[in-house]
Amino acid sequence: MERILFVSNGHGESAIAERIGSEVRSLARGPVQLDHLPLVGSGLGEHALRVVGPHRAMPSGGLVAMGNVRALVTDLRAGFVGLLGEQMRFLRGAGASHECAVVVGDAYALALTFLSGLPVAFVGTAKSVYVAPYGPFERTLLRRARRVFVRDRPTAQSLRAARIAAESPGNVIVDLLDGNGLAPPPGNWLGILPGSREHAYPDAVRLTRVVRALSLRHGPVDALLSVAPTVDAARMVRSLAGDGWEAHQPPYAGAFEVRSGLARVLGWSGSLAAMLRACRLVLGQAGTANEQAAACGLPVVTLESVRPEPALAGGDGWYRMRQRRLLGDALATVPADPDAAAEIVAGILADRSQYARMQAAGRERMGGPGGAAAIAQAVLEMA
Repeated sequence: MERILFVSNGHGESAIAERIGSEVRSLARGPVQLDHLPLVGSGLGEHALRVVGPHRAMPSGGLVAMGNVRALVTDLRAGFVGLLGEQMRFLRGAGASHECAVVVGDAYALALTFLSGLPVAFVGTAKSVYVAPYGPFERTLLRRARRVFVRDRPTAQSLRAARIAAESPGNVIVDLLDGNGLAPPPGNWLGILPGSREHAYPDAVRLTRVVRALSLRHGPVDALLSVAPTVDAARMVRSLAGDGWEAHQPPYAGAFEVRSGLARVLGWSGSLAAMLRACRLVLGQAGTANEQAAACGLPVVTLESVRPEPALAGGDGWYRMRQRRLLGDALATVPADPDAAAEIVAGILADRSQYARMQAAGRERMGGPGGAAAIAQAVLEMA
């Protein structure tokens, strides 16, 4: 039986690894065992991959790049060095029990996985020429990978010019939108994407304030708030209740409903794809989920950072800057003030030409589907 090791370093990256793993299972001609080492977090607990090796959630959620010293120090205090040592030991022993490895993430995850001595397929999720090209050291690592897959054609062309055989068969983030799942109740919904890390709770409060301000100025507003698998729904309700939202009996099982005046917010823990198909615009502080919304042709509105700046102080402004470059005109960054943000959201919804430009930009920047199946086939050829 073939054994393939997936290594990821982020919640969105874990979702991408799961999606590729499901394609590997469907394409394999015989039995395969698909293991998953999540360097960040604990994986998603899905069916395609079996979580293995040392792993646990760190306070930063993996966002320690760009000189983010505060986040790194917090992780160090939480035992990051010990966890890293355990993961390195696990990877050194993985070569004896697996045929190949698939890295989903960035150069850090790739460098660690080389410790296994396995042939490696790299699925780059963090870098793009729209944001920042792969640097000299990263390109050196990529040349050691057996196969290299990146998220868009311009990035693949840039790497091929540097003598790296990069491929861009499709964006797996778009493939995550496959499937139907239970649909939200009928309605004229706005989407709220607070993210999957610790900041999801305060960011949900900030985003729902915009919904409330919108309802005070323009009438009733219904919103769906995505509750990621790593987020505690009960804690989310408590956070919203502390900001003046009143809990109500939800209209369907396994969710929550809060109201404030003419604003209603339903917690949604079902299929994100089904949720996005029901929405007309999203307010988002998320990473991968914001990108998925743009791929669906939804205008994405994100709030300016209120956390400490610059990145050295632990702020998230650098991350939003990267996302703005990635999504282009599909993403509107608005003031953190709820009233000002609400007026901009209302303007986007009322301006058909701007709405259409944002729709088209998201679809263009995110590209098309098909990457998961192509990568899965390449992985099976390596195994």
